Amino acid sequence: MQVREAAFPVEKISGLPVVITPEEIDITNADGLRAALLRAAAQGRKTYVVDITRTRFCDSAGLHALLGARRRARAEGGEVRFVVTGPAVRRILAIMAIDRVIPVFGRLDEALTPRARSDLSG
Repeated sequence: MQVREAAFPVEKISGLPVVITPEEIDITNADGLRAALLRAAAQGRKTYVVDITRTRFCDSAGLHALLGARRRARAEGGEVRFVVTGPAVRRILAIMAIDRVIPVFGRLDEALTPRARSDLSG
């Protein structure tokens, strides 16, 4: 049985690159996520968004790719913002304290707003 690699489209919405993730992010497609994050970063904007609203599962390989994107963005004076609605993904971000270092939003339009504040920030 051949594993179908999930696509990670990168769209420009309201001027910002947005990476759209599939239902599952794991070791089988984390390289695809990394490539999409690099494509988003290469679009000339310091800030970009990762729309994780379709994702119901993310393993450590996916988390590693997402944290790598944050490191790259910060090194260039930018920011990565997440849009997450799934309780399982929100929980893993909270358990790993990732939601403390990366802004997390409940809606895409909120993440696209200039000077947006995370719905989890104090």
